[in-house]
Amino acid sequence: MEHLLDPSHQEYNRRSLSIEELEERLLKHGDSIALSKVLDAYEMARSVHAQQTRNDGTPFFDHSARTVRILMDELHAFDTDLIIAAFLHDVLEDSKTITKGIIEYNFGSYVAYVVEMLTKDLAKARIDPDGIDLVHVARLASASADCLIIKLAARLDNIRCLSFNLKKNPIVYITNTLERYVPLAEASGNQRLYTLASAIRSEANTFLG
Repeated sequence: MEHLLDPSHQEYNRRSLSIEELEERLLKHGDSIALSKVLDAYEMARSVHAQQTRNDGTPFFDHSARTVRILMDELHAFDTDLIIAAFLHDVLEDSKTITKGIIEYNFGSYVAYVVEMLTKDLAKARIDPDGIDLVHVARLASASADCLIIKLAARLDNIRCLSFNLKKNPIVYITNTLERYVPLAEASGNQRLYTLASAIRSEANTFLG
């Protein structure tokens, strides 16, 4: 599985995906008819996350963009709904105005379903992060494969950013990923999930030394 980080370019956590790069990939490999719809999702995610930064000081939107890059560049996945949901996977958590209904109106019921399944109750998570994460894992266990594909792609991106001080307790993050999320992928029978699970194990081993 090709790693996105090229030593000749900027640090991994500063990589993103420009609108031009997205268009190029979609016109070459995706559904060109759905291009405008995907671009709308890109712009919605960029707008929602515009004022947000991550713990490593980088724009939050870059995480959404890299999650999509993992899907396209490493899994060779260009399914329109999958890409759109990946761009939007955090918007319900981070926006006071975007609702499931708005996502459904603009992108369809399936995308709205996937985004909702990937959404945690952040208020409750601040009080009981472990409990909410376990509820989230149980939810994903019965969700469509696309939900778990996006979740693992996002987790893979986060693990690749741990060396840039993304998480306060990176060991707990890795452990939870390996013990809770990766087994779901490995038991799925889905090749994309197998590939993501393998990449996560490899990155975790690299980080842990």
